[in-house]
Amino acid sequence: MQMRLLSVELAAKILSAYVTRNNIPAGTLPDLLSEVHRSLTALRKHAKPQVRRPTEAQIRDSIRPDTLISFEDGKPYKALRRHLTMRGLTPEVYKAKWGLPVDYPLVSAAYSARRSMISRRIGQGQRQRMPSAAE
Repeated sequence: MQMRLLSVELAAKILSAYVTRNNIPAGTLPDLLSEVHRSLTALRKHAKPQVRRPTEAQIRDSIRPDTLISFEDGKPYKALRRHLTMRGLTPEVYKAKWGLPVDYPLVSAAYSARRSMISRRIGQGQRQRMPSAAE
């Protein structure tokens, strides 16, 4: 009952603000008020839809050797981090939203191996050997 009064009051305030700036025939005011109230009530009923969490099988199927399937849009990606950033998500939020395990990969195995091979080839991560004073 309390919530209904609040929505009626809010509808009246909205209608009052609208009528002060627009010319409205007096006969249409009751219909307009009920329409605004109906719209406010509908907004409250249509809450944020619940995200359907994937099953264990769907999670396993989303991890492929060369790509990872995003649960956000269903498209394949080599690495999810940039895709998630573009959607305003962090990896932690993405995993929590979809109920993914903490160790869920964000980079496909093949892409990770390729990057690792390139890094080893160029010597990244290894100290540059400095000639010692004894030599």
